[in-house]
Amino acid sequence: MIILGIESSCDETGLALYDTAHGLLSHALHSQVDLHTDYGGVVPELASRDHVRRIVPLLREVLTQASLDRRAIDAIAYTEGPGLAGALLVGTAFAHGLGSALGVPVIGIHHLEGHLLSPLLATPRPDFPFVALLVSGGHTQLMHVAGVGRYTLLGETVDDAAGEAFDKTAKLLGLGYPGGPALSRLAANGTPGHFKLPRPKLTSGDLDFSFSGLKTAVLTVARQNELDDQARADLAAEFQAAAVDVLVAKSLAACRQTRSTRLVVAGGVGANSRLRSELSKAAGARGIEVFYPDLAFCTDNGAMIAFAGAMRLGALTEPGPFSVRPRWDLGSVAAAA
Repeated sequence: MIILGIESSCDETGLALYDTAHGLLSHALHSQVDLHTDYGGVVPELASRDHVRRIVPLLREVLTQASLDRRAIDAIAYTEGPGLAGALLVGTAFAHGLGSALGVPVIGIHHLEGHLLSPLLATPRPDFPFVALLVSGGHTQLMHVAGVGRYTLLGETVDDAAGEAFDKTAKLLGLGYPGGPALSRLAANGTPGHFKLPRPKLTSGDLDFSFSGLKTAVLTVARQNELDDQARADLAAEFQAAAVDVLVAKSLAACRQTRSTRLVVAGGVGANSRLRSELSKAAGARGIEVFYPDLAFCTDNGAMIAFAGAMRLGALTEPGPFSVRPRWDLGSVAAAA
């Protein structure tokens, strides 16, 4: 069964073809970074218009990569939410229109479920159950995953998500958009510890996160010091170290609490090299195996949506309802049949 995956929740248009017998056949992604750079963030109306321009050429691209005709598509999975309403509508309308034309089932997928399951596209892939750290620009959550759709929230951020804090801190340091990758590049030239920043909720005893205060601490240091290029790099390095320390500690605590020996990391911040290094080292010392998606699938992409669709289609024989959910709690997603 060949599933077309469509991702259009924010500022990246991603399409992919996944074969339940042979795995991922093709994927293509268009990032809108250049489009939004001058604004310092995503402009929803511009994002929606760009999805409209890109989605058909990307469909042609993935079909060409896989040497397939569109009539080979057996089902379509698309991101139903959460995300920007207008951007979601583009992918939803295209999925349902193409599904109707081809006479194939269409299914809406939760964006975070796509991220959550994306490490299963890699080799080796984790077995259920496992603990998952979902860490991105909009979300920072720890979940216990017993199976597809069987998710228990263990902890989450009470304010800014980790990726959001990276982006805001980058802006404070005069870096461009997107801020997270730019801050990580700057941090590579700095030394953690030169400045002292807090590790919020590190010893709180729960599995929740808080990154807003960390961002404010960076602002305070920046105002109290004359920052040359090296000082900016040192401050970026200390911020990154502080955020990673908290993410690592909470993830290991979640594994202890659930007695899990498998940890999955997903979301855009999962591409951060310091997080990968520190988490793998700390988890390995405790007998915990860590699984990451390929770097290409850390950010939003169609492959994760196609794969999640393959996991959920089952006995679905007709299109689901035309629907977008800009706000959608992952905990409300039903277990797969």
